[in-house]
Amino acid sequence: MVELRQVSKYFGKSLAVADVDFHVEPGEFLTLLGPSGCGKTTLLRMIGGFETPSAGQILLDGRDVTHLPPYRRDVNQVFQSYALFPHLSVWGNIEFGLKTKGLTRVERHRRVREAIELVSLDRLELRRPAQLSGGQKQRVALARALVCRPRVLLLDEPLAALDAKLRRAMQVELKRLQARVGVTFLFVTHDQEEALVISDRIAVMSHGRIEQLAPAAHIYHQPATPFVADFLGQANLLEAQFCSRDGQFVELLAGGSLRLRVPASAIGDDAPAFVCIRPERIELHRQPPTADNVFAARVRERIFRGANDQLLLETDSGCPLNATTRPRADSAFEVGDRIFLQIQPADVVLLPPAARGADR
Repeated sequence: MVELRQVSKYFGKSLAVADVDFHVEPGEFLTLLGPSGCGKTTLLRMIGGFETPSAGQILLDGRDVTHLPPYRRDVNQVFQSYALFPHLSVWGNIEFGLKTKGLTRVERHRRVREAIELVSLDRLELRRPAQLSGGQKQRVALARALVCRPRVLLLDEPLAALDAKLRRAMQVELKRLQARVGVTFLFVTHDQEEALVISDRIAVMSHGRIEQLAPAAHIYHQPATPFVADFLGQANLLEAQFCSRDGQFVELLAGGSLRLRVPASAIGDDAPAFVCIRPERIELHRQPPTADNVFAARVRERIFRGANDQLLLETDSGCPLNATTRPRADSAFEVGDRIFLQIQPADVVLLPPAARGADR
């Protein structure tokens, strides 16, 4: 449905997007994720026709639209600010795009009514934007974008202005809505949790390039680069050096002091430069288990995070690690406790020194 071929964008001499090359399948929910200034909004604006690429091609459903204006592309966009017309009612805002297309009054009425029911705005049709909550404004913006039945819907951080609880609820609703209408969604956010919740695939961006593009679960559990591992969720990211090989296992020196055994099959042609260990994959014990990758440690800090505790640990060899646990009241680890942590060999993700490029 959407295809980018070696797309780049310069603003003067500053490179905002560099040789981006990917495609979005029909009906897919794809998220562009990255920190501020990484180029994700610029990329979205080029797809929408609000910016012109300095190089490369943009295709929508096989049609080259690289130099076409927004109104000649079968796309619509939901902005972070919603961009609702303050003088129009909910009904008027949703109907506006249909009027510009010249649809009959009967057809407009039918489509607006369907859109209002789709986003659960019943009995709010006559209100003005100033009389709506943040979540209601978001629904109006979605309905206005969807009522014209675009092939692709572009969403530029549309949930950023909502409070945390409403934002989480809207994430689930947005995913359900997308599955129901079957429109291709291209979503921009800097919120890692949000990207994991709503996306079929995620494109993680850094400095105008895509570091990795893959399904959400794959990116989280198998990050391709140190940047992806560190940006998406919490991670223990340690420099690694090859030590020895023993049959089906390889021993690595991680963080300057941890000797980790990992499956030899996980080692490619090049020795890894980093290892990534997710905090929730670290197992904590009061007594040392008989297994590989067991290290004595001390609890240096305990941070209460509701359902989980975050523990800042320091191994006897001096390596700091983050771990998360779901404690019971009678078994919580406290600051100063001496414990034993275990890292399963399969839970150690090996990373190269530089980007391997996006998974296609």
